[in-house]
Amino acid sequence: MIDFTWKVFSQTGNIETYLLMKELENSHKPKSESEDEKDIVELDSNF
Repeated sequence: MIDFTWKVFSQTGNIETYLLMKELENSHKPKSESEDEKDIVELDSNF
């Protein structure tokens, strides 16, 4: 799917297609435990 969105973006220059591709890339990237801990620390610091 990411290859398809890149092909469409490269042919059309449509920024929304590029943003969709980046969103798909981020949703398929597994989050490491250290990133999870960082999120918790950031949430705790808001209180």
